[in-house]
Amino acid sequence: MPRTALTREEVLEAAGALVRQHGPGALTMRKLAAELGTAVTSIYWHVGNRESLLDALVERTVQEMGAIRPVGRTPAQRVVSVARGLRRELRERPHLIAMVHERGLTERMFLPAQQALVHEMHAAGLRGTRAAEAVRAVQFQVVGFVLVERNRERSPVQSPGEGELWEDATTAEHDPALARALAGPADPERLFTASVRALVSALVDT
Repeated sequence: MPRTALTREEVLEAAGALVRQHGPGALTMRKLAAELGTAVTSIYWHVGNRESLLDALVERTVQEMGAIRPVGRTPAQRVVSVARGLRRELRERPHLIAMVHERGLTERMFLPAQQALVHEMHAAGLRGTRAAEAVRAVQFQVVGFVLVERNRERSPVQSPGEGELWEDATTAEHDPALARALAGPADPERLFTASVRALVSALVDT
Protein backbone atom coordinates (compact mmCIF):
# COMPACT_ATOMS: atom_id res chain seq x y z
CA MET A 1 0.00 0.00 0.00
CA PRO A 2 1.51 3.38 -1.04
CA ARG A 3 2.48 5.63 1.81
CA THR A 4 0.64 8.92 2.06
CA ALA A 5 2.91 11.05 4.28
CA LEU A 6 6.02 12.06 2.35
CA THR A 7 8.19 15.16 2.40
CA ARG A 8 10.38 16.73 -0.27
CA GLU A 9 13.42 16.23 1.95
CA GLU A 10 12.73 12.50 2.19
CA VAL A 11 12.51 12.29 -1.59
CA LEU A 12 15.81 14.13 -2.02
CA GLU A 13 17.50 12.01 0.64
CA ALA A 14 16.43 8.77 -1.04
CA ALA A 15 17.34 10.07 -4.50
CA GLY A 16 20.75 11.18 -3.25
CA ALA A 17 21.39 7.75 -1.75
CA LEU A 18 20.59 6.07 -5.07
CA VAL A 19 22.93 8.38 -6.98
CA ARG A 20 25.73 7.98 -4.41
CA GLN A 21 25.52 4.20 -4.65
CA HIS A 22 24.88 3.62 -8.34
CA GLY A 23 25.30 6.89 -10.24
CA PRO A 24 22.69 9.19 -11.83
CA GLY A 25 21.85 6.62 -14.52
CA ALA A 26 20.29 4.40 -11.86
CA LEU A 27 17.90 7.13 -10.74
CA THR A 28 14.46 6.64 -12.23
CA MET A 29 11.18 7.91 -10.86
CA ARG A 30 9.81 4.37 -10.67
CA LYS A 31 12.83 3.06 -8.77
CA LEU A 32 12.73 6.03 -6.42
CA ALA A 33 9.02 5.52 -5.78
CA ALA A 34 9.67 1.85 -5.01
CA GLU A 35 12.44 2.79 -2.58
CA LEU A 36 10.09 5.15 -0.77
CA GLY A 37 7.07 2.89 -0.94
CA THR A 38 4.94 5.49 -2.65
CA ALA A 39 3.34 6.21 -6.02
CA VAL A 40 5.30 7.79 -8.89
CA THR A 41 2.76 10.62 -8.97
CA SER A 42 3.70 11.51 -5.40
CA ILE A 43 7.35 11.88 -6.45
CA TYR A 44 6.37 14.20 -9.28
CA TRP A 45 4.23 16.25 -6.94
CA HIS A 46 7.13 16.84 -4.54
CA VAL A 47 10.04 17.42 -6.95
CA GLY A 48 8.68 17.73 -10.48
CA ASN A 49 10.21 15.70 -13.31
CA ARG A 50 13.54 13.86 -13.29
CA GLU A 51 15.55 16.88 -14.49
CA SER A 52 14.05 19.03 -11.75
CA LEU A 53 14.96 16.31 -9.26
CA LEU A 54 18.58 16.24 -10.50
CA ASP A 55 18.76 20.03 -10.25
CA ALA A 56 17.48 19.84 -6.67
CA LEU A 57 20.09 17.17 -5.84
CA VAL A 58 22.84 19.37 -7.26
CA GLU A 59 21.66 22.35 -5.20
CA ARG A 60 21.47 20.17 -2.10
CA THR A 61 25.01 18.91 -2.68
CA VAL A 62 26.29 22.47 -3.03
CA GLN A 63 24.65 23.39 0.27
CA GLU A 64 26.03 20.31 2.04
CA MET A 65 29.55 21.09 0.87
CA GLY A 66 29.18 24.46 2.56
CA ALA A 67 28.68 22.81 5.95
CA ILE A 68 32.41 22.16 6.53
CA ARG A 69 33.49 23.84 9.77
CA PRO A 70 37.11 24.31 10.93
CA VAL A 71 38.20 22.76 14.23
CA GLY A 72 41.46 23.09 16.15
CA ARG A 73 43.33 25.50 18.42
CA THR A 74 45.60 27.09 15.81
CA PRO A 75 45.03 28.41 12.27
CA ALA A 76 47.24 25.61 10.90
CA GLN A 77 45.20 22.94 12.69
CA ARG A 78 41.96 24.47 11.45
CA VAL A 79 43.22 24.62 7.86
CA VAL A 80 44.13 20.93 8.04
CA SER A 81 40.67 20.18 9.42
CA VAL A 82 39.02 22.00 6.51
CA ALA A 83 41.18 20.05 4.05
CA ARG A 84 40.30 16.75 5.68
CA GLY A 85 36.60 17.61 5.72
CA LEU A 86 36.68 18.63 2.07
CA ARG A 87 38.40 15.40 1.04
CA ARG A 88 35.88 13.37 3.01
CA GLU A 89 32.92 15.11 1.38
CA LEU A 90 34.38 14.72 -2.13
CA ARG A 91 35.05 11.03 -1.59
CA GLU A 92 31.62 10.29 -0.14
CA ARG A 93 29.65 11.62 -3.11
CA PRO A 94 31.65 11.35 -6.37
CA HIS A 95 28.57 10.97 -8.59
CA LEU A 96 26.87 13.99 -7.06
CA ILE A 97 30.06 16.05 -7.33
CA ALA A 98 30.28 15.10 -11.01
CA MET A 99 26.72 16.34 -11.48
CA VAL A 100 27.61 19.64 -9.83
CA HIS A 101 30.58 19.98 -12.18
CA GLU A 102 28.47 19.17 -15.27
CA ARG A 103 26.09 21.99 -14.35
CA GLY A 104 28.91 24.53 -14.01
CA LEU A 105 28.57 24.99 -10.26
CA THR A 106 31.95 23.67 -9.13
CA GLU A 107 33.34 27.09 -8.18
CA ARG A 108 30.22 27.95 -6.21
CA MET A 109 30.44 24.58 -4.45
CA PHE A 110 34.02 25.23 -3.33
CA LEU A 111 33.39 28.82 -2.23
CA PRO A 112 32.42 28.10 1.41
CA ALA A 113 35.55 25.98 1.95
CA GLN A 114 37.66 28.69 0.33
CA GLN A 115 36.12 31.31 2.61
CA ALA A 116 36.90 29.16 5.66
CA LEU A 117 40.50 28.86 4.45
CA VAL A 118 40.71 32.62 3.84
CA HIS A 119 39.64 33.26 7.43
CA GLU A 120 42.32 30.93 8.78
CA MET A 121 45.03 32.32 6.50
CA HIS A 122 44.19 35.81 7.78
CA ALA A 123 44.35 34.49 11.35
CA ALA A 124 47.83 33.14 10.54
CA GLY A 125 48.92 36.59 9.35
CA LEU A 126 48.78 36.02 5.59
CA ARG A 127 47.28 38.71 3.37
CA GLY A 128 46.74 39.52 -0.28
CA THR A 129 48.41 37.41 -2.97
CA ARG A 130 50.21 35.25 -0.43
CA ALA A 131 46.95 34.33 1.29
CA ALA A 132 45.25 33.66 -2.07
CA GLU A 133 48.07 31.34 -3.16
CA ALA A 134 47.87 29.50 0.15
CA VAL A 135 44.10 28.98 -0.18
CA ARG A 136 44.48 27.63 -3.71
CA ALA A 137 47.44 25.45 -2.79
CA VAL A 138 45.37 23.71 -0.11
CA GLN A 139 42.37 23.34 -2.42
CA PHE A 140 44.47 21.93 -5.26
CA GLN A 141 46.18 19.53 -2.85
CA VAL A 142 42.81 18.18 -1.73
CA VAL A 143 41.34 17.81 -5.22
CA GLY A 144 44.54 16.38 -6.68
CA PHE A 145 44.87 13.85 -3.87
CA VAL A 146 41.27 12.69 -4.33
CA LEU A 147 41.80 12.27 -8.09
CA VAL A 148 44.92 10.16 -7.49
CA GLU A 149 43.03 8.05 -4.94
CA ARG A 150 40.20 7.38 -7.37
CA ASN A 151 42.60 6.57 -10.18
CA ARG A 152 44.43 4.02 -8.01
CA GLU A 153 41.16 2.46 -6.87
CA ARG A 154 39.89 2.08 -10.43
CA SER A 155 43.13 0.98 -12.06
CA PRO A 156 43.56 -2.67 -13.15
CA VAL A 157 45.73 -5.05 -11.17
CA GLN A 158 49.33 -4.05 -11.72
CA SER A 159 51.96 -6.56 -12.82
CA PRO A 160 54.54 -6.25 -11.48
CA GLY A 161 53.04 -4.77 -8.35
CA GLU A 162 54.70 -2.42 -5.90
CA GLY A 163 55.81 -5.29 -3.69
CA GLU A 164 57.71 -6.93 -6.55
CA LEU A 165 59.22 -3.66 -7.74
CA TRP A 166 60.74 -2.92 -4.33
CA GLU A 167 62.10 -6.41 -3.65
CA ASP A 168 65.49 -5.44 -5.07
CA ALA A 169 67.45 -3.68 -2.31
CA THR A 170 69.23 -1.48 -4.84
CA THR A 171 65.90 0.03 -5.94
CA ALA A 172 65.57 1.61 -2.50
CA GLU A 173 69.26 2.58 -2.32
CA HIS A 174 69.90 -0.13 0.29
CA ASP A 175 67.21 1.17 2.67
CA PRO A 176 65.30 -2.03 3.62
CA ALA A 177 62.81 -0.24 5.88
CA LEU A 178 61.91 2.17 3.09
CA ALA A 179 61.57 -0.72 0.62
CA ARG A 180 59.23 -2.60 2.96
CA ALA A 181 57.11 0.51 3.48
CA LEU A 182 56.81 1.22 -0.24
CA ALA A 183 56.05 -2.43 -0.97
CA GLY A 184 53.10 -2.36 1.38
CA PRO A 185 49.73 -0.69 0.82
CA ALA A 186 49.49 3.06 1.30
CA ASP A 187 47.41 4.50 4.13
CA PRO A 188 45.57 7.30 2.27
CA GLU A 189 44.20 9.04 5.38
CA ARG A 190 47.59 9.15 7.08
CA LEU A 191 49.37 10.18 3.88
CA PHE A 192 46.85 12.90 3.15
CA THR A 193 47.05 14.36 6.65
CA ALA A 194 50.85 14.31 6.60
CA SER A 195 51.03 15.98 3.20
CA VAL A 196 48.54 18.70 4.11
CA ARG A 197 50.28 19.41 7.41
CA ALA A 198 53.62 19.76 5.61
CA LEU A 199 52.06 22.05 3.01
CA VAL A 200 50.31 24.21 5.58
CA SER A 201 53.44 24.43 7.70
CA ALA A 202 55.42 25.68 4.71
CA LEU A 203 52.71 28.16 3.73
CA VAL A 204 52.12 29.59 7.18
CA ASP A 205 55.69 29.61 8.49
CA THR A 206 57.50 31.03 5.44
